[in-house]
Amino acid sequence: MEYRTLGQSGLRISVSAAQVALAYTLAKPAVTSLVIGARTDEQLADNLAAASLSLSADEQAQLDKASAPPLIYPYWHQAKTARDRLSPADLTLLAPYLR
Repeated sequence: MEYRTLGQSGLRISVSAAQVALAYTLAKPAVTSLVIGARTDEQLADNLAAASLSLSADEQAQLDKASAPPLIYPYWHQAKTARDRLSPADLTLLAPYLR
């Protein structure tokens, strides 16, 4: 994820980039908990504040786009040559790249 994108999101909603990153990660369906690390009381308070931060759908989409890894072979090849024959399992991975 680009720090610039995190910083831009953080500035728009007046929170730190760390809060945005933690809230974004926590909003993912597969994530049930986060392990945070803080050296100071201020960092700990900042990290804990992410639990009450809700990102808008637009902000989440922007962060999804910034953090999406490029497809590696054979997935880019499937997306390019077999889009009409992809199974539901294939689509769970490839759907964001087919738009």
